[in-house]
Amino acid sequence: MIAIIDEVLAKKLWPEGDALGQRIQYASDNAPKAKSEGRGVGMSGDLSGEAGKETIEIVGIVPTTREQLFGKDPSGQIYIPFAKGFQSNVNFFVRFRSMAPGSDGVTADLLRRTVRDVDPALPILSLKSFAQHLDSNFQLWVVRAGAAMFSVFGGLALGLAIVGLYGVKAYSVARRTREIGIRMALGAQPGAVLRMIMREGSIMLLCGIVIGLLLAAGTGKILSGMLYEVGALDPIAFTIAPLTLAAAALFATWLPARRATRISPMAALRTE
Repeated sequence: MIAIIDEVLAKKLWPEGDALGQRIQYASDNAPKAKSEGRGVGMSGDLSGEAGKETIEIVGIVPTTREQLFGKDPSGQIYIPFAKGFQSNVNFFVRFRSMAPGSDGVTADLLRRTVRDVDPALPILSLKSFAQHLDSNFQLWVVRAGAAMFSVFGGLALGLAIVGLYGVKAYSVARRTREIGIRMALGAQPGAVLRMIMREGSIMLLCGIVIGLLLAAGTGKILSGMLYEVGALDPIAFTIAPLTLAAAALFATWLPARRATRISPMAALRTE
């Protein structure tokens, strides 16, 4: 008898060797196990009966398939010929080389006619596209809903942070209007004063970004268990958010400073 196993099972049974051509024996106990060279590993499937009494030759290794979004790491899979492991209900995934958009109905009719040509007595219980299959998956719907909710709240939080940061920086620079007037009254050029304020604001901004990135990285590590297919250090999030906040802070520093350097020194001195 021959079979195909996945990469997880191959590494567990032969961590330092080649699984192709090796033989295993399936033991049907309370929990199914595959035994080879004294090692055992749990697998899903049922090889009870005659199939479980003979040795199985490994003729292929396939990538690991993840069956559940929130399931644990796969323990290993073994695939045997259909004639050796008959099941009354079977799912087939049919992939076409090329298919025009919107041709799902035509494709479904083609598959029905093909099945009837093979055996008119075979029932087709369900026939749907892969997109429809994904849309009907509750776990995937939960992931999508959670991602949409986090995106909305994340966008709102980023917007509030931008508004708050702009307000604080603009207020702090506007409070220095009197200082700017004194500097200009003593002979400082408006451009030099503007560059000084921008430089001071940039140093504070850089320190804030570094501290914020460190805190965000720590928080991401803590919440990494809640993320799906997204790393704790997602490069897009860790690039867009700091750049947006930095642009808002620099603009909030530049605008009031530019306004203050354009008024006369006497008017700036009278500002409270």
